Amino acid sequence: MLAKDLVSDVIPALKTSDTGARALSWMEIFRISHLPIVDNKEFLGLISDTDIYDTGMMDEPIGNHRLSLFSPFVFAGQHIYEVIEIASRLKLTVIPVLDENKDFMGIIGQSDLLAHVASLTAAGEQGGIIVLEMNHHDYSLSQISQIVEGNNARVLSLYIKNTDGSNRIEVTIKLNTSDLTSILKTFERYDYDISASFMDDENLSGFYKNRYDQFIRYLDV
Repeated sequence: MLAKDLVSDVIPALKTSDTGARALSWMEIFRISHLPIVDNKEFLGLISDTDIYDTGMMDEPIGNHRLSLFSPFVFAGQHIYEVIEIASRLKLTVIPVLDENKDFMGIIGQSDLLAHVASLTAAGEQGGIIVLEMNHHDYSLSQISQIVEGNNARVLSLYIKNTDGSNRIEVTIKLNTSDLTSILKTFERYDYDISASFMDDENLSGFYKNRYDQFIRYLDV
């Protein structure tokens, strides 16, 4: 999934003639804290709600003020993982997208990004979840897949979380079946450390809410 596929068709960009009040109104409507300023197709930089309050430009055009704009962006052909990395590292609520000529194409909003992250992890698909813990050097995707497929199931998504300050990792596996009994027994037989499993809808809802809350805190939105 590429950045160009994530561009919002509703979040507008600002012109230099727009006022600070208009910018804040749009930020409130779309529940974001940043908006790009664009001159024709040229991306000038991002302005934040803090910038507007600090300069007191409510009723004046943005272009009347000297602003120390920062200009993070992604190119249209960059992968969603790179978009997530930039958004999380810079604590952005929108990410501008430019084409290969550095012409402005549009904006990726945080809600659209979260929705696509959910699709990457197969959150909307029926099935159970298994969370394994192991040493980093013990991780084998091929063996995990063999265990799952040997029990007539399929891996819908898999992601790894490093544990701070150790060589341990957490491997979360989303499967296409909610009956995990035989799969869990096989993992145990191969001496895997199963830290959690989720089979019923109520537990799965709690798991997704917890992961969503962790992602929001990670972005610090």
